[in-house]
Amino acid sequence: MASPHPDGRAGIDAALVKRLIDAQFPHWSGLPVTPVERCLAALEGHVDTDRARAVWDAALAAEWHGEPVWFHGDIASGNLLVEDGELSAVIDFGTSGVGDPACDLVIAWGMFRSESREAFRAAVGQDAGTWARARGWALWKALLNLTGYVGTDRERADNELRVVEAVLADHDRFG
Repeated sequence: MASPHPDGRAGIDAALVKRLIDAQFPHWSGLPVTPVERCLAALEGHVDTDRARAVWDAALAAEWHGEPVWFHGDIASGNLLVEDGELSAVIDFGTSGVGDPACDLVIAWGMFRSESREAFRAAVGQDAGTWARARGWALWKALLNLTGYVGTDRERADNELRVVEAVLADHDRFG
């Protein structure tokens, strides 16, 4: 049932997981197992799926080797309160925890554009692997949202497409 992971950890047999999902959810039969793969299948023709897979693969390959740190887990515009042009509070700590800080960097693509994204990148000073994982987080969230917005909410779909394109461009630039 478990297959060895290259670093010695026990892994999960993907074929077994696929058979279990197919048995439990027959309407999903033939669809990819991971949420990202399901989103990419659904978004064929809307996003560059080959480039998106390259971002996702790079994110999965970039393992976290640092000491665990506190993370918020859902840094987004709706969770940052601003008063008189200054950040006054961060709210919604329902997904906070201790571990890899990459998830908190998704605002680089969701909130910032070009120069402000570069300033943010310089200010947080994370390594290339953390940025690769952060791109994976941002891509996952944007693809998941986009699958629900395509054909139903043009404005939100356009915003998620902007995030996907920014993530893909960032990956092209930084690898």
